Amino acid sequence: MGKVKELAGQTAVYGLSSIVGRILNYLLVPLYTRVFLPHESAIYVELYAYMAILAVVLTYGMETAFFRYSETHSHPQKVYSTAFNSIILTTFLFLLLTLTFKDSIASWLGYEGKTEYIIYFLLILGFDALSAIPFAWLREQRKAWAFAGIKLANIFINIALNLILILLLPYLFNNYGYTWLGIFTKGKPEVSAIFISNMVASFATLLMLWPTIKKASFNINLKLWKEMFLYALPLLVYNLAGVVNETIDRVLLKHFLPPETAIHDLGVYGMCFKFSVFIVIFIQAFRYAAEPFFFRQAKEKDAPTTYAMVMNYFIIVCFGMFAGIMLFMDVIKFFVGPMYYAGLPIVPLLLMGHIFLGIYYNLSVWYKITGKTMYGAWFSLIGTAVTIGLNIFLIPRIGFMGSAWANFSCYLLMMLLSYIYGQKHYPIPYRLDKFFLYLTLSVAFWLIGAQIHLPWLGLNLVIKGLLFILFFIIVLRKEPELRQALQTILPLKK
Repeated sequence: MGKVKELAGQTAVYGLSSIVGRILNYLLVPLYTRVFLPHESAIYVELYAYMAILAVVLTYGMETAFFRYSETHSHPQKVYSTAFNSIILTTFLFLLLTLTFKDSIASWLGYEGKTEYIIYFLLILGFDALSAIPFAWLREQRKAWAFAGIKLANIFINIALNLILILLLPYLFNNYGYTWLGIFTKGKPEVSAIFISNMVASFATLLMLWPTIKKASFNINLKLWKEMFLYALPLLVYNLAGVVNETIDRVLLKHFLPPETAIHDLGVYGMCFKFSVFIVIFIQAFRYAAEPFFFRQAKEKDAPTTYAMVMNYFIIVCFGMFAGIMLFMDVIKFFVGPMYYAGLPIVPLLLMGHIFLGIYYNLSVWYKITGKTMYGAWFSLIGTAVTIGLNIFLIPRIGFMGSAWANFSCYLLMMLLSYIYGQKHYPIPYRLDKFFLYLTLSVAFWLIGAQIHLPWLGLNLVIKGLLFILFFIIVLRKEPELRQALQTILPLKK
């Protein structure tokens, strides 16, 4: 339990940047969905889908390779320098090539006359790629507070610039006659403001990481690099397939929906997809702490028991979040503007799908610590085939609900495959009975809550709140160790 508390503490600090920071960042979604029409939001949705895919390509698994070799190599500083300089070289080549053909890229994407979008897009990718290994170094050194501080600073800069460019400058231009502001705004909010804000924030992050960057000596140990690259290559396939699973729907929707509604529906789907952020944020914070933690625990005799305990508490949090979000959807739906409410039916599928993805990340410990990373690549490729196949088949038939079902099915299959093969190669005593119990409870309480339609919103929320509390009362009765741990913090009765 002490080891789990250590992981929980690290997760909480990383959560400061991931949970608090991402929530602040996602507070921009209500702004975007009220300022930009769905067809305008679609530009942001599509380019950020491509950005997620290319971000994985530009780091090509070097973060995980850095963690692995920092633990085993006699000179961790060489590992850091080799990984970082490798990213510098490949990022420079990427930017040189893509910026040369920026006009062709804009034309291919259907954004003729908006080449500046592509420039912002590419520079964001470059700055973020260069930040990846310095951030990994902070995690490996357990400098969680430094990591969190820089991540939060990035988010505050991004939010501030969004508010200035989207709200303040157009307001001043239109109401106070500050014509000189015409170099920044035409008096109407522009989607380009999203990209400009992100680009400046990403560059500022690089500057804040400079003390960490300076720790790298500017040379590459070729023998070490080859070992790291061969270790990371399956992870590149794994990570790339994973991000394709997460984002390819927003690329395919544009091409498989009816042309007259495609751009509008892409904007609706892309913005409602962000409801899954409530699960994604927790998973991201957990992964930041869990990846180095899992590698450290691999040396211990009781590692499988520790991994099983971590999984049990992880699913409690995730299924509790699912129940809470769905029970209080009457209020949470205001996260987006009314123009986007048509996308709300995708939310439960996306939330549950992302829970399966989080469980898959937990399960992946077996092939990472045993070096059998090729399994992760195969699982992700199978998931990608399912995602693409179901999107192509379902989108023309049921619209963006087809993408939601594809997302759900992909992560369910990947979770099952990793569990089955993991128990053969590295058995871990996971509590399947607890998994099915908490899954059933969360879905049952959601379905019960969905039948409550009283005319008073306040009374609706009170009843659903009692259901939410009941979920955790049942959890505490089933988890004596968790109950004992909470008794040190809260005045709970035995």
